[in-house]
Amino acid sequence: MARKVPSSGINRFRSVLRLVREHEARHHRPCLDLSMGNPDGVPPPEVLALQSRLAGDPRRVLHTYAEDDDLAGFAGRMVELHTGIRLHEHEHLAVLPIPGIKTASALLPLACGLHRSPERLRLVTHVPAYDVVQTWGSAFLSGEHLAWPLRLEGQMRLDVDELERALSRAGLDRADLVLVIRPGNPAAVGATRPQWERLIAHCVARGTRLVNDAAYGGLADHRHVPLASVAAGHPELEWMELYSVSKSFSDPGARLGALVGSRDFVADFELIKGHTDSGPVPFVMAAYGEYLERPERARAAMDALRSRYAERVGYLVDRLTGAGLRSACPTEAGFFTLWRVPRRVLDTDLASAASSLGVGVSEAFNRVVAQATGIVGVHFDGVGPEPSPLVRYAVCSDVLDPAFRERFEAQLPRLQPAYD
Repeated sequence: MARKVPSSGINRFRSVLRLVREHEARHHRPCLDLSMGNPDGVPPPEVLALQSRLAGDPRRVLHTYAEDDDLAGFAGRMVELHTGIRLHEHEHLAVLPIPGIKTASALLPLACGLHRSPERLRLVTHVPAYDVVQTWGSAFLSGEHLAWPLRLEGQMRLDVDELERALSRAGLDRADLVLVIRPGNPAAVGATRPQWERLIAHCVARGTRLVNDAAYGGLADHRHVPLASVAAGHPELEWMELYSVSKSFSDPGARLGALVGSRDFVADFELIKGHTDSGPVPFVMAAYGEYLERPERARAAMDALRSRYAERVGYLVDRLTGAGLRSACPTEAGFFTLWRVPRRVLDTDLASAASSLGVGVSEAFNRVVAQATGIVGVHFDGVGPEPSPLVRYAVCSDVLDPAFRERFEAQLPRLQPAYD
């Protein structure tokens, strides 16, 4: 029988994983893997001890469906840790535990009424981005997607003027939902209070709902301001912000996070969620709820993790810059670095290689470099008349390991990137 879902819709990161596996099968040694965007550590020892104890606790509440129960006050404590917001001080807000941001993101178009809209729901997301909402809302559920370009000249930051130009080019006066990822993936830059205020004003004036995927917020430096800390002062705004233990505590297997936002929006999301999942694993949520009773130790753990990644990022940026690659934006959170793809690399014209391979220039760069050196990243493309090909190199592999450094530094002089 014929397939009903085209293979062209494959997740970008699964295609990169195939590239890794093909190289390792051919050369019988590990890649220099800078593609992996998952933490390579494990949760703090206190969290592991709590999870172990509560996994063996026979209370039924720890082993049945959690649904929307906020066990041990986890959601409120998670939100306060990442934003400073205390829910009891804001009657117009609500919090909710979620089983991971990726799953939650897929529900956002439905929570905005996509299935009830007499016209196609209009949703805006950044490009380039790791974009679950665009895939679900547009490709899967037939909403109308509008790309909000992140521009190199603006260091990939929030630019509401660019959003309004994109709407104008599409002949639209408004969108139903704007989703951003701040700090971003792949552009690991944060947002400032004035940037949020400008975007909030835009959304309020047009009746647009605003969501920020803040998965990397716990690993952000002082330059980033959470959306929640600004939006809480705008009761007229329909908004949500989402957080995850995956990045904040190196625990992606927990499938656990929390969101905060305006009450009606959260209630809409909760209704859709109730027909989709039965909540996080209860004893894991309870373990984190207990752990966050002492926020100072959680902050110390996040600070240590942030420092570890900052040291790795510093090394990688120094070496790649020294090899001639040009940065697309700074890294202000977590473990992603983003680079402009050159015109030539390894004595290969990338436009010609892209044409021969039947792929974009960024993917051609990734393939050529991976095959010749074993260095593997994740390729992205911008939008517009002259989209900027980009490659993301992450530091979730230990780039400071002596064996990694020796192999990596031996390959860099071979690149000889040329941009002109």
